Amino acid sequence: MTRTVYVNGDYLPETEAKVSIFDRAFLMADGVYEVTSVLGGKLIDFDGHIKRLERSLNELDMPKPEAFDDLLDIHRKLVEINEIDEGMIYLQVTRGAASDRDFVFPDPEEVKPTVVLFTQNKPGLADSPAAKTGIKVISIEDVRWGRRDIKTTQLLYPSMGKMMAKKAGCDDAWMVEDGFVTEGTSNNAYFIKGNKIVTRALSTDILHGITRAAVLRFAREAQMEVEERNFTIEEAQGADEAFITSASTFVMPVVEIDGKAIGEGVPGTRAARLREIYLDESRKAAI
Repeated sequence: MTRTVYVNGDYLPETEAKVSIFDRAFLMADGVYEVTSVLGGKLIDFDGHIKRLERSLNELDMPKPEAFDDLLDIHRKLVEINEIDEGMIYLQVTRGAASDRDFVFPDPEEVKPTVVLFTQNKPGLADSPAAKTGIKVISIEDVRWGRRDIKTTQLLYPSMGKMMAKKAGCDDAWMVEDGFVTEGTSNNAYFIKGNKIVTRALSTDILHGITRAAVLRFAREAQMEVEERNFTIEEAQGADEAFITSASTFVMPVVEIDGKAIGEGVPGTRAARLREIYLDESRKAAI
């Protein structure tokens, strides 16, 4: 079935969607995005994603699009039109299309932001088989730019990282800088030792994950200790459990890092419980 997408105020078939070749996201990766999960036809953590979008726009001195205050209605309409029960909605805002290619930002009075939204239908998203088996990751050097806290469309190296993992027979990669894990290619990274969850502290080094914030809050409410600090691959390899979080994977157990089994080499009980809590609470709060 052909999807209906949203482009600059219009709902239209994906085959008819067009964006200028001079759009700065195409020429300069000058754009930001968010991904909101859909469960039971409702949006998960929508408010958090919109707040982070606003922050990303501010950090890049990018004006809010005219449709900013209508984004909830746009999301809901796309869910309805495309009959999404479980899946995701991708929202991308760019600085817009100038009259020609130039490194200098165009005058915001003359160029309007480009706004694009599209859905992905993912039946069984919450009941992913990978959550029962766990995933395997490799470590790679983190050579991205320094403002990873801004959710930009500069995703080439994370894409390369996933391909490195695939070539190694694994599922994903954890990036390492100055000897310490930053994050996964499209997710935040954690390990569990005893009753303590360890994950890197928020800074410009990592994305401030919306799912991350919710999961750590639920973990504390479940009487688990949370320590936010730098950690090494070796520490994670010696942990009882490890996992990742993201809007599309929720809480996903990691059972192997660089060929070394984590704990018993199967998903642990704490990560499984956190996934269960997150899904239950997120469904209750979905809009």
